Amino acid sequence: MSPSQNPTVGHQQNATTKMTKAKTNSKIRFKAKLLQPAEAKGGSWTFLILPTNASAKLPSRGMTAVEGTLNGVPFRATLEPDGQKSHWLKVNRKLREAAGSDAGDIVTLELAPAGEEAEPRVPADLRKALAAAPKARALWTDITRNARRDWIHWIISAKQAETRARRVNNACSMLAAGKRRVCCFDRSGFYSKSLSSPKSAI
Repeated sequence: MSPSQNPTVGHQQNATTKMTKAKTNSKIRFKAKLLQPAEAKGGSWTFLILPTNASAKLPSRGMTAVEGTLNGVPFRATLEPDGQKSHWLKVNRKLREAAGSDAGDIVTLELAPAGEEAEPRVPADLRKALAAAPKARALWTDITRNARRDWIHWIISAKQAETRARRVNNACSMLAAGKRRVCCFDRSGFYSKSLSSPKSAI
Protein backbone atom coordinates (compact mmCIF):
# COMPACT_ATOMS: atom_id res chain seq x y z
CA MET A 1 0.00 0.00 0.00
CA SER A 2 1.42 3.39 -0.98
CA PRO A 3 1.65 6.28 1.52
CA SER A 4 -1.20 8.02 -0.29
CA GLN A 5 -3.41 4.94 0.17
CA ASN A 6 -2.49 4.47 3.85
CA PRO A 7 -4.82 6.66 5.97
CA THR A 8 -2.44 6.53 8.96
CA VAL A 9 0.51 7.82 6.95
CA GLY A 10 -1.69 10.44 5.33
CA HIS A 11 -2.91 11.61 8.74
CA GLN A 12 0.66 11.81 10.04
CA GLN A 13 1.76 13.80 6.98
CA ASN A 14 -1.14 16.23 7.40
CA ALA A 15 -0.39 16.62 11.11
CA THR A 16 3.29 17.27 10.36
CA THR A 17 2.36 19.83 7.72
CA LYS A 18 0.00 21.59 10.12
CA MET A 19 2.66 21.64 12.87
CA THR A 20 5.24 23.04 10.44
CA LYS A 21 2.83 25.76 9.30
CA ALA A 22 1.91 26.58 12.90
CA LYS A 23 5.58 26.90 13.83
CA THR A 24 6.21 29.13 10.82
CA ASN A 25 3.16 31.27 11.56
CA SER A 26 4.26 31.70 15.18
CA LYS A 27 7.32 33.65 14.08
CA ILE A 28 7.23 37.39 14.61
CA ARG A 29 8.55 39.35 11.65
CA PHE A 30 9.39 43.06 11.69
CA LYS A 31 11.93 45.70 10.74
CA ALA A 32 13.68 47.99 13.23
CA LYS A 33 16.43 50.58 13.31
CA LEU A 34 19.76 49.72 14.92
CA LEU A 35 20.57 52.37 17.51
CA GLN A 36 23.88 53.40 19.04
CA PRO A 37 23.62 53.64 22.83
CA ALA A 38 24.91 56.87 24.33
CA GLU A 39 26.83 54.92 26.98
CA ALA A 40 28.69 52.54 24.64
CA LYS A 41 32.24 53.31 23.59
CA GLY A 42 33.86 52.32 20.32
CA GLY A 43 30.66 50.84 18.88
CA SER A 44 30.98 47.73 21.06
CA TRP A 45 27.23 47.09 20.85
CA THR A 46 23.99 48.45 19.44
CA PHE A 47 20.36 47.90 20.24
CA LEU A 48 16.89 48.05 18.73
CA ILE A 49 13.40 48.53 20.07
CA LEU A 50 10.66 46.16 18.97
CA PRO A 51 7.53 47.68 17.42
CA THR A 52 4.71 47.53 19.97
CA ASN A 53 2.62 45.19 17.79
CA ALA A 54 5.56 42.75 17.52
CA SER A 55 6.21 42.84 21.26
CA ALA A 56 2.52 42.21 21.96
CA LYS A 57 2.84 38.77 20.33
CA LEU A 58 5.38 37.63 22.93
CA PRO A 59 4.22 35.54 25.91
CA SER A 60 5.55 37.94 28.57
CA ARG A 61 5.80 41.68 29.20
CA GLY A 62 8.99 41.00 31.14
CA MET A 63 12.33 39.49 30.15
CA THR A 64 11.74 36.95 27.39
CA ALA A 65 14.15 34.48 25.80
CA VAL A 66 13.85 34.37 22.02
CA GLU A 67 15.55 32.77 19.06
CA GLY A 68 15.46 33.91 15.48
CA THR A 69 17.40 35.74 12.79
CA LEU A 70 18.67 39.27 12.18
CA ASN A 71 19.15 39.90 8.46
CA GLY A 72 19.11 36.12 8.11
CA VAL A 73 21.81 35.51 10.75
CA PRO A 74 20.58 33.16 13.52
CA PHE A 75 20.88 34.20 17.15
CA ARG A 76 19.44 33.53 20.60
CA ALA A 77 19.00 36.27 23.19
CA THR A 78 16.89 37.64 26.02
CA LEU A 79 14.68 40.65 25.31
CA GLU A 80 14.42 43.32 28.01
CA PRO A 81 11.24 45.33 28.72
CA ASP A 82 11.56 48.99 27.72
CA GLY A 83 9.04 50.37 30.21
CA GLN A 84 6.73 51.40 27.35
CA LYS A 85 4.91 48.08 26.94
CA SER A 86 7.50 46.83 24.45
CA HIS A 87 10.95 45.23 24.51
CA TRP A 88 14.46 46.07 23.42
CA LEU A 89 17.23 43.82 22.13
CA LYS A 90 20.96 44.22 22.70
CA VAL A 91 22.89 43.45 19.50
CA ASN A 92 26.55 42.72 20.12
CA ARG A 93 29.28 43.57 17.64
CA LYS A 94 29.68 39.98 16.45
CA LEU A 95 26.02 39.65 15.48
CA ARG A 96 25.90 43.13 13.98
CA GLU A 97 28.94 42.51 11.79
CA ALA A 98 27.70 39.06 10.75
CA ALA A 99 24.43 40.71 9.71
CA GLY A 100 26.36 43.31 7.68
CA SER A 101 24.73 46.19 9.49
CA ASP A 102 25.70 49.25 11.50
CA ALA A 103 24.07 51.80 13.79
CA GLY A 104 21.44 53.72 11.85
CA ASP A 105 20.61 50.83 9.51
CA ILE A 106 17.18 49.24 9.21
CA VAL A 107 17.40 45.51 9.90
CA THR A 108 14.95 42.66 9.36
CA LEU A 109 14.15 40.31 12.23
CA GLU A 110 12.27 37.09 12.62
CA LEU A 111 11.70 35.97 16.22
CA ALA A 112 9.93 33.29 18.19
CA PRO A 113 9.90 32.50 21.92
CA ALA A 114 12.80 30.17 22.73
CA GLY A 115 11.85 26.54 23.19
CA GLU A 116 13.43 26.59 26.63
CA GLU A 117 14.17 29.66 28.71
CA ALA A 118 17.87 30.09 29.39
CA GLU A 119 19.03 30.02 33.00
CA PRO A 120 19.35 33.66 34.11
CA ARG A 121 22.80 34.94 35.06
CA VAL A 122 22.94 35.65 38.78
CA PRO A 123 24.51 39.06 39.53
CA ALA A 124 27.67 38.98 41.66
CA ASP A 125 26.10 40.80 44.62
CA LEU A 126 23.15 38.41 44.79
CA ARG A 127 25.38 35.38 44.29
CA LYS A 128 27.58 36.50 47.20
CA ALA A 129 24.55 37.12 49.43
CA LEU A 130 23.04 33.71 48.62
CA ALA A 131 26.36 32.01 49.39
CA ALA A 132 26.15 33.44 52.91
CA ALA A 133 22.49 32.47 53.42
CA PRO A 134 22.03 28.66 53.29
CA LYS A 135 18.24 28.69 53.69
CA ALA A 136 17.78 31.29 50.98
CA ARG A 137 20.18 29.44 48.69
CA ALA A 138 18.33 26.16 49.20
CA LEU A 139 15.01 27.68 48.13
CA TRP A 140 16.71 29.54 45.27
CA THR A 141 17.76 26.25 43.71
CA ASP A 142 14.25 24.83 44.19
CA ILE A 143 12.15 27.61 42.64
CA THR A 144 11.41 27.80 38.93
CA ARG A 145 13.70 29.41 36.40
CA ASN A 146 11.10 32.10 35.73
CA ALA A 147 10.85 32.85 39.45
CA ARG A 148 14.64 33.26 39.63
CA ARG A 149 14.46 35.58 36.64
CA ASP A 150 11.85 37.75 38.41
CA TRP A 151 13.96 38.00 41.57
CA ILE A 152 17.00 39.01 39.52
CA HIS A 153 15.03 41.47 37.44
CA TRP A 154 13.56 43.08 40.55
CA ILE A 155 17.05 43.56 41.97
CA ILE A 156 18.76 44.92 38.85
CA SER A 157 15.88 47.30 38.11
CA ALA A 158 16.81 49.36 41.19
CA LYS A 159 17.98 52.82 40.15
CA GLN A 160 20.16 53.54 43.17
CA ALA A 161 22.99 51.44 44.63
CA GLU A 162 21.43 51.68 48.10
CA THR A 163 18.09 50.47 46.80
CA ARG A 164 19.74 47.56 45.02
CA ALA A 165 21.70 46.54 48.14
CA ARG A 166 18.49 46.66 50.18
CA ARG A 167 16.69 44.50 47.63
CA VAL A 168 19.47 41.92 47.69
CA ASN A 169 19.18 41.68 51.49
CA ASN A 170 15.39 41.60 51.36
CA ALA A 171 15.45 38.90 48.69
CA CYS A 172 17.60 36.67 50.86
CA SER A 173 15.37 37.28 53.88
CA MET A 174 12.18 36.52 51.94
CA LEU A 175 13.66 33.42 50.31
CA ALA A 176 14.86 32.16 53.70
CA ALA A 177 11.31 32.64 55.00
CA GLY A 178 9.94 30.47 52.18
CA LYS A 179 8.76 33.16 49.77
CA ARG A 180 9.09 31.67 46.27
CA ARG A 181 8.07 34.68 44.16
CA VAL A 182 8.80 38.37 44.49
CA CYS A 183 5.47 40.05 45.28
CA CYS A 184 3.78 42.60 43.03
CA PHE A 185 6.76 43.01 40.70
CA ASP A 186 5.87 44.94 37.56
CA ARG A 187 7.69 42.89 34.90
CA SER A 188 7.04 45.46 32.18
CA GLY A 189 8.28 48.49 34.12
CA PHE A 190 5.40 50.47 32.64
CA TYR A 191 3.51 51.11 35.86
CA SER A 192 6.48 51.36 38.19
CA LYS A 193 8.55 53.40 35.70
CA SER A 194 11.52 51.35 36.87
CA LEU A 195 12.66 49.97 33.49
CA SER A 196 13.65 51.56 30.20
CA SER A 197 15.67 50.95 27.07
CA PRO A 198 19.15 52.48 26.75
CA LYS A 199 19.36 56.10 25.65
CA SER A 200 20.24 56.43 21.99
CA ALA A 201 23.13 58.53 20.73
CA ILE A 202 21.48 58.92 17.31
